[in-house]
Amino acid sequence: MSNGRPLQYDPDTALDAAMHLFWSQGYEATSMQDLLKAMGLSKSSLYQGFGDKKALFMRCIERYRSHMSEVLAGLLHKAVSGRAFIERLLLNAAAEARQPDHLRRGCLLMNTATEFAQKDPQVAEHVTAGLEGLWTVLRAAIVRGQQEGGISPEQNPDLLASYFVCSIGGIKTVVKGGMPEQRVKEIVGIALKALD
Repeated sequence: MSNGRPLQYDPDTALDAAMHLFWSQGYEATSMQDLLKAMGLSKSSLYQGFGDKKALFMRCIERYRSHMSEVLAGLLHKAVSGRAFIERLLLNAAAEARQPDHLRRGCLLMNTATEFAQKDPQVAEHVTAGLEGLWTVLRAAIVRGQQEGGISPEQNPDLLASYFVCSIGGIKTVVKGGMPEQRVKEIVGIALKALD
C-alpha cells in the first residue's frame, strides 16, 4: 500500500476465495459485490490489491493453472504407470458426478473457454496456456506408458494427448450437466481404448 501500512488481509486467501467464486458461478454471473463479500475486502482494498474485475479474474486463472500443473505433475510422479495416471484422471472427472450440484464445477479453464475466451484474446491466451499445461502432462504420461508397455507404441503421443484433453473437457461438461456416474464411467472405458 502506498501509505506504508501493512495489508490487513492475506492476498493468497483472498485470491483463492475469488477463484472459487468465479469457478462456481462463471465470470459474467459474478458481481463485484459477490467478490467483495467472498474475499472479505472493501472496494478500495480489492482495487489496490488486485485491480478491476477482469484483472482479478486473470490472476485467478493463473493461480488455477499453476495449481493444476503442480497437482498433475505430482500425481504423474506417484502413479504406478502412465496408463494408470490417465485412467485415474478420467475417473476423477467422472467421480464429480457424485458431488452435489453446487460442487459439480467442471474445470475453470474449460468453463472459461466455453463462456467467453473467443470474445477476449487476453483470456483466450490464458486458457490456451492452461490447457497446454494439461496437454504436456498427458503427453508425458503417454510417452511413459509407451516405454512401460501399457500404451501402444504405434500411437502418436501428441495427437493422443490432444484427444484426452478433449475427453476430459467433455466428461467434465456432461458431469456438470447431470449425467449419472455409471454412464460417465462407461464413456471413460471407451476413451481408454484409444491407448490400446
